[in-house]
Amino acid sequence: MSTISRNYLIFAIGFFLFVGSMALGEKMGASLQWIGYGFLLATILMYAIIGVFCRTADVTEYYVAGRRIPALYNGMATAADWMSAASFLGMAGTLYVAGFDGLAFVMGWTGGYVLVSLLLAPYLRSFGQYTIPDFLGARYEGNLPRLLGVIAVILASFVYVVAQIYGVGLITSRFAGIDFSIGVFVGLAGVLVCSFLGGMRAVTWTQVAQYLVIIVAYLTPVVMMSWHTTGIPVPQIAYGRVLERLSVDEKLLAASPAEQQVRQALIVRAQTLHERIAALPLSLQAERAELVARLEALQDANAPAREIANIQRQLRALPVDAIGARQQWESDYRDALARSRAPTPHAQPFPADARQSSQEARNNFIALVFVLMIGTAGLPHVLTRYYTTTSVAAARSSVFWSLLFILLLYLTAPAYAVLAKWEIYHHLVGTPIADMPNWISAWGKLGMVKVEDINLDGILQLAELSINPDVIVLATPEIAGLPYFVSGLIAAGGLAAALSTADGLLLTICSALSHDVYFHMINPAAATQRRLLVSKATLMVVAMLAAWVASLRPDSILFTVGFAFSIAASAIFPAMVSGIFWRRANKWGAVAAMLTGPLVAIAYALRTHPFSGGSMDNGWFGIQPVSCGVFGVAAGFVALIVVSLVTARPGAVADQLVSELRKPEAT
Repeated sequence: MSTISRNYLIFAIGFFLFVGSMALGEKMGASLQWIGYGFLLATILMYAIIGVFCRTADVTEYYVAGRRIPALYNGMATAADWMSAASFLGMAGTLYVAGFDGLAFVMGWTGGYVLVSLLLAPYLRSFGQYTIPDFLGARYEGNLPRLLGVIAVILASFVYVVAQIYGVGLITSRFAGIDFSIGVFVGLAGVLVCSFLGGMRAVTWTQVAQYLVIIVAYLTPVVMMSWHTTGIPVPQIAYGRVLERLSVDEKLLAASPAEQQVRQALIVRAQTLHERIAALPLSLQAERAELVARLEALQDANAPAREIANIQRQLRALPVDAIGARQQWESDYRDALARSRAPTPHAQPFPADARQSSQEARNNFIALVFVLMIGTAGLPHVLTRYYTTTSVAAARSSVFWSLLFILLLYLTAPAYAVLAKWEIYHHLVGTPIADMPNWISAWGKLGMVKVEDINLDGILQLAELSINPDVIVLATPEIAGLPYFVSGLIAAGGLAAALSTADGLLLTICSALSHDVYFHMINPAAATQRRLLVSKATLMVVAMLAAWVASLRPDSILFTVGFAFSIAASAIFPAMVSGIFWRRANKWGAVAAMLTGPLVAIAYALRTHPFSGGSMDNGWFGIQPVSCGVFGVAAGFVALIVVSLVTARPGAVADQLVSELRKPEAT
């Protein structure tokens, strides 16, 4: 057994003993809050120790881990780098909400690794430099393609890293009991402790440890739920039985008189909101005047303090201007409209509803799979990992191991969603609202869960429950009544997923700035120490900026990540693949592709995303903004081909580089 394997075996044994000690402590009456603290602090401490031991001042070690990571361990590190907060927290939640249509994420993200293996990984390892802009600068003969590559890397990676730090804030605020905004910056320390000291070397070996934490944390609760519900501890096999019974429950809920009463009330609410939006700003003025009049009447009548406080609270919650009112009321309108619909059968593909036809749902499914596949093959923090392997053959093997390790989670996510939905339908819906479990109020304080007695019967109906999909995984142990140490384990796993990806993304951004911009464009004579100093300084600045943006609570984790994939697919993939497989692709064609692709994607997203004032009525083929990259990729390839054909052929150096990359003995 190698030294590396022995060290990680010791780590695995120590981690399992730690989990066992937390379970024993709970049985013996230990404070639940301290169990939560223990999981978060102990795992961050383990990562910090690895980061300190792997610190380095060598450029090759800092940027590409010395190019000596074995394929198996690079596969584990890539899997941890890949299984971000979106995968760990968002995947099962999206499948819970979207059912069959959520499988687009599973298919797209796993299929993307096939493209990485066939089209990119071995060729990048054969190229043998440090960053993606390195390849673009060399292949397309100039600093302009390199600079555009840097901008694309920063844009895609920054959007992605914001989602990870948002996930860190969500976990620390819930399980450490601190404010969300503070939790974001506390979690940031865990991100920096690895990447700051040792670069890719420290990040890689930390991610190997984080993979173990991630997969154990993800599998433990779903295995326990599967055993409790079906008697079979293999959820990937057993959840089909639960899904069959769930389909019956969905029909009963759709036909329930109480549910129908609540949904009708929500339809009326949506209509009222629509009328108020159409009448802005007069409707806002009228509502404020009405509340003020009611408040004065209550005060004159010496009404109970509770009634007066309720009106005052409504006044404070009222938007200050018409712009804020439009944003808030449109969000409330969409929420009421969504909750007014009968539950879509979980296993029904491409369901039609008021928002889209069945054909548009199919179009969105295919577009999302496409964007996620191409985006995976264009994500810079994933592609950079294949610079770290020992050889080209090891790069290919590394992709195989990555996909195998990722599949362990992705094949479990559908079971997680079904079992969580079963628990909610059977142990929550239909119970008295006065007897709601503690997790409802705990997540409600963070604005992630909301219960509203719309028909005033005191009983919770499904339409009266709103759950943010990002908390399904974190809350499921509490929903299913599992021991609290499982919740702590889930928190540690989610934190590991967010930290591992955030580390890789921040390092990718800072490598692009320090290596490609500073060293190649500003100061080619810079000494090694100065280059690393610049990298670490930019790391701190970018990390703080990302934490600040995350503290503003962006859209859902999965949407934010999906948009990052669209940007990566549009800005990077056409130029990368064409640079390897089409000799005629030249500098100006690549420049055109890297400008046209992301501009088209961003313009489409702004035109259709409701939070930017857009409307899906303006969308092409009904494609949702998260899949805007499908148009960006097409525009990028068209621009590259047309501009390359009408401008001069690439030079001899670029042609020779393509020949070297594609030598059979090299790939």
